[in-house]
Formats: sequence, C-alpha cells, structure tokens
Amino acid sequence: MMKKKKKIVEILTVSRADRRILSNVPDPENIRVQVDRRGVKDDTANSDQEDPEYINRLRMLSLRYMADFEVLLVPRRQTAKSGIKAKAVDISSSGLLVELSAPIDGLQVGSVVNIQCNIPPGTMPEGFESSVKLDAKVVRIFTRQQDDQEILMMAFEFSKPLTDYFQQKRWGYAIYMASASLFVAALFVMLMRAESIIYFKYNIYLYLYSLIAAAFLLTRYLFGALYRDVPVNPDYTPGVSIIIPCFNEEEWIHRTILSCVNQNYPIDKLEVIVVDDRSTDKSVEQIEKVIAMIHNEAGRYLTKERVKMHVLPENGGKRVALVKGVEMAKHDLVVFVDSDSFLEPTAIRNLVQPFQDPRMGGVAGRTDVENKFTNTITKLQTVRYYIAFRIMKAAESWFDSVTCLSGPLSCYRKELILEHSEAWLNQKFLGQPATFGDDRSMTNFILKTHRTGYQDSAICSTIVPSDMSVFLKQQMRWKRSWLRESLRASSFIWRKEPFMALFFYIGLIVPIAAPVIVLYNLGYVPLVHHVFPGTFLMGLLLMALLMSLAHLFFRKSKLWLFGIVFCVFYEFILLWQMPVAWVTFWKSTWGTRETPQDVEARLKREARKQKKKGIGLPF
Repeated sequence: MMKKKKKIVEILTVSRADRRILSNVPDPENIRVQVDRRGVKDDTANSDQEDPEYINRLRMLSLRYMADFEVLLVPRRQTAKSGIKAKAVDISSSGLLVELSAPIDGLQVGSVVNIQCNIPPGTMPEGFESSVKLDAKVVRIFTRQQDDQEILMMAFEFSKPLTDYFQQKRWGYAIYMASASLFVAALFVMLMRAESIIYFKYNIYLYLYSLIAAAFLLTRYLFGALYRDVPVNPDYTPGVSIIIPCFNEEEWIHRTILSCVNQNYPIDKLEVIVVDDRSTDKSVEQIEKVIAMIHNEAGRYLTKERVKMHVLPENGGKRVALVKGVEMAKHDLVVFVDSDSFLEPTAIRNLVQPFQDPRMGGVAGRTDVENKFTNTITKLQTVRYYIAFRIMKAAESWFDSVTCLSGPLSCYRKELILEHSEAWLNQKFLGQPATFGDDRSMTNFILKTHRTGYQDSAICSTIVPSDMSVFLKQQMRWKRSWLRESLRASSFIWRKEPFMALFFYIGLIVPIAAPVIVLYNLGYVPLVHHVFPGTFLMGLLLMALLMSLAHLFFRKSKLWLFGIVFCVFYEFILLWQMPVAWVTFWKSTWGTRETPQDVEARLKREARKQKKKGIGLPF
C-alpha cells in the first residue's frame, strides 16, 4: 500500500493582525486615530499627498510580526551570564514584546537593557534573519491572562531601528564586499572572454557562443543597474480594477483578497473583482466569507460597491476568468493578481505610475517569494525570482520592452485587453489550445503596438512550489511557454529599439543552444581530448557569483549563497528540460492543475495502463 505523501508545512512571515482589517486604506471620514499607543504617527490613513518613501518607512517601523524565540535581557553594568531569559512574542523593526516567567528586580518603565537574540529565518522579512545585540528601553509592563494564569509581559523600544542596525553593524561590510566582488567577477568574465578571442580561430562556433553569452549577461546586469523606477506623482491616481482569477486556492485566496483591498489608494478609484473558475475545493466559500467580513467590518470604505465576486458557469481556464473580470471592470486600468499572491499596501500606487506615458500598454510589478524559508527549493527560487525581476526585467524596462508581464502582479490598459481578448482566448499553437503562458501571450499582443515596463517599487509576494516534482513540472511548463511565445515575439520585436531587438534574439539563441555547449565542454572535450574543462567551469562559477552577489548587494540577505547553488542546479537539472521542451512545446497540459487538457491526458494514460494489463479487452 502506497504511503500518502506528507504535506509540506510552508514557513511564512506572519504579521500581527491589526484591529482594523483595512488599516492602509485612506479614511474617507477622517475618524481614524492618528497616533497609536506607542506614539508612532499613522500617516498612511489620511494623507494621500505624503512622500511614499516616508509612508513606507513609517509602516515598516510599526509593522509587528509574530515571534517565538529565546531572548536574553542583560541589564546595564551586568554581563551576559547574569542575563534574564525571556520569550519573544512579537517583534518589529522598532521594538520587541517578550514574555517573562517572573518579575525582574529593578526593571521598570524607562530602564535600559541590552537585548541579545537570534532572529530565526521567516520571523521577519528577508534580511532580518541574524543575531542582534542592541540596547532597548522598557516602554510598557503589563500582564495578560492565558490558560487561567497571569503572564508577565514587557515591551521594549530599540535604541535604533533594526533596519538601521543591520545596515550599519551587520551589512555595511557586506555591501562593500558585494560591490567589489561584483566588479571583480565582471572583470574576470571579460578577461576570460578575451581568451575566447585569442583562441577564436580554433573553434569559431564555440568561442562565438562564449563571447555572445558573456556579452548578453553582462549587458543585462549593466542595464539592470542603470534602471530607475518612475517616481510617484501624488496627483496621478487613475481608476484601477484588480482582477483575481481563482481555481482551487482555498488556502491562500482570503489573504490575496485582503491584500488587494487594503491598498493605500483612493477608495473611489479602486475595485476588486474575484472570478472563480469553478473550483472543486472550498475556494468559493472562502471568497464569500472574506468578502462578507470586509463588508461587515469595513462598510464605510464603500466595499459593497467595489469588492465583488463572480463564479463562472463552467470551468473555462484562467484566460476566460481574466477576460470575464475585465468585462466587469469599470476602470480604465486593470491589474491581474494571481490567487496565491499578496500585494504590499503601496503596490497599486506605484504600479500605475508608468501609465502617465500614453504609449505605455502594460507594466509588471516585482514578485518576491513569500514562503522563501520553507526549504532548499524555495530558497533557490528566492534568489532566482529577485534577479529575474530586479535585473532581467529591469534591463528590458530600460528599453520599454519587457517581454513578460508576470501573472502575480501586472497592469494593463483595459481597452487593449478587450481588443485582443478573442485572439487570446482562442489562441492555438500547432492545433493545440494555448492553456498556459497567459502572461507572456498577452504581453506579446501588447508589445506589438505599445510599450511595456517594470516598476520595482510595486511589490507583491507569491507562494512558490516547495515540492520538487511540482517545481519541475512548473519549470517545464514555463520553458514550453517561453519557447512558444518567444518564437511569436521574434516576428515583430525587430521593429523595436535596435539594441533591444538584438538583446532579444541573443536571449533566444543562448538558452536554446546551452545544452549543446554544456555537453561539448563537460562531455566531449574531457572524453575525446582528455582536457579538464577548468575554464568552462570557472566561467559558470563567475556567472553564479554575479547572480549571488547582486542579490547580496540589493537584498542584504544570507540567502545570497543559494544563487550559486541555483546555478549548479540549473546546469545539471533544469537545463536539460530545454531539449524536452523543443520537442513537446505543443503540449497544452499544466501538470500541476486539473485543466480539461490535463483530465484528457490523465484518462488517456489510464486507458493505456489498462490496455497493458489486459483490462477491458474483448475475450
């Protein structure tokens, strides 16, 4: 009997629930309290004209996260040996709440202690997982009832925010190291390509590929570094309709909806439409439940007029759900958000800014990994996601030609979606329905006639696969989609800016040819010529260092090392999906969800198995 596969428990950063479910929405009646009990001014509620960076910093200082780790409290003029152990209950960048087993003599409001602890991965956002030794002042002492007993609680305010502490104490040297190492890695890549020029005549095709691949990668990092966001214009707040397509997402859909409604954006200019694609789990119940809660607890934010749901009469696929949402939308800009993605409160305000250019047709936001600390698979994806957006999409945005407006968070002009909806819904490739690659497909329609951009300050996080088999199926689906849609884009991208067009065609050739090049260097050369491929392996290491050090430079996170691991994993595992994609890119099955095509494929597999066993054969 087969054992049931154990469900992976996702490790998520959980913020303490706010008593107001729409704490970031501008207050239409100006009755929200402006100062919380810790004295932090709440400017996010009523001041649309505030500096967005100031508002975001203020929010990060006050946002509290659930915690459960040991803390050592060392009063002044004492050593760590005489410190008092406590348990952290919640933590923010500005302070800490701990639970004590007994009162501490001489410790009262205003007392200063040295707090020593290790913040576990996943407790706070990426970059905070580190050791802390920081002075803090007691700001509150109280008791709370728990299991028929009183628990002593003590709240501390750090002498400096953790963001500043890590910047100065922990990551100051890392920034300099990453900067210097990035320069050295890039220099070494160029020096190694100089070797390719010297030996060019001995193997024209191999060294030509080597030169092209290095130039492609280095220019992407260059333009990614030059990229800058479109600044927020406080007076520019166009109407936005957020569309959330849902299929069997009961675990995450409530959080997705709340994050979309709880936006720092004028309430009369934002609506949220959830379209369920005939889910077979309890997604519809969850959607109804969270919308009812929003209406009951935050009705004064006009939620009944601007938060709604629609259930499709039959399962039609993600594109059908999205188009239905667009048809229901009342605003000129539509935002697509995946049902397992969660928006930052300023995501929409930042995402719409590039549309001040009338030639801009679509904009992608940045997608971070939400369950990054679950296991090694999610950590690998964390670095990959960040580089894919902050470097690769940012580089494309330099030329206003982002080639994939990603599903977790992207914005379009409504008129363009409606204009291409019929072709999008009925798209076929080699006679097969195009059931995935929705984001790349629509991007191609938009990119033909308009600009596409990227806004790094428009941030969402998403749940990525934590199971290896699911991850590999997702990667295979993405490669098929990339190959199919890249072939489509190659027919018109030449009309764009010349350097961008060259950029695109090289980016198409390099991954397709990569398996052949790796086989030649790691197989043919050692076996036939008996030469160790040291130069090739060194080049791979330098490419991996570029990814990892860029992540360290921008994110200041210990996960940067997983960039190197990802590159090794890619070369030995993911790369070999590409040849399979070459010969199966016509397939329309997802592999990770039960689309009609997946059901049909499953039934065919079962029929073949039965036939082999002799079941159902005539006597």
